[in-house]
Amino acid sequence: PETKTPGFRPMTEADIPAVMKLMHEYLAKFNLWVEWDEEETRHWLLPREGVVYSFVVENPETHAVTDMCSFYHLPSSIIGHAKYETLHAAYSFYNVATSVKLESLVNDMLITAKNMDMDVFNALDLMENESFLTKLKFGIGDGTLNYYLYNWGCPEIPSGKIGLVLL
Repeated sequence: PETKTPGFRPMTEADIPAVMKLMHEYLAKFNLWVEWDEEETRHWLLPREGVVYSFVVENPETHAVTDMCSFYHLPSSIIGHAKYETLHAAYSFYNVATSVKLESLVNDMLITAKNMDMDVFNALDLMENESFLTKLKFGIGDGTLNYYLYNWGCPEIPSGKIGLVLL
């Protein structure tokens, strides 16, 4: 399958300032978030084969970067199976939609992950992810994720108000 969003492409080094700005403006609305500088944006989001994959939407007319999405790859060994040795899992990382619906942006990322031979795609219910989980037919997991932040004084925060993905 092909992606549907015009201008959807892999993130490049030249996109770092625009992606950093998108991330800052988006994450600032959450109660818990991290503010990355250009070097941290490069480290965490610039695509690295087998580690992290990030994509941007570039407006075809203005060439401005308007949206971004990303996932990290976490392969797992399959023990004792005659045919398969590795399960390739993609995990939604950070996604910012300003010119398209988040659901459409994530759908393009799902298509891209499938085309990259990922076996499964996981997403937490953090940030605004709840807006696409049901519509894109994500199955509900059997566990919950709890963050314990050492040496941080922090009240209990609902998952939809957390703008931080810990690896």
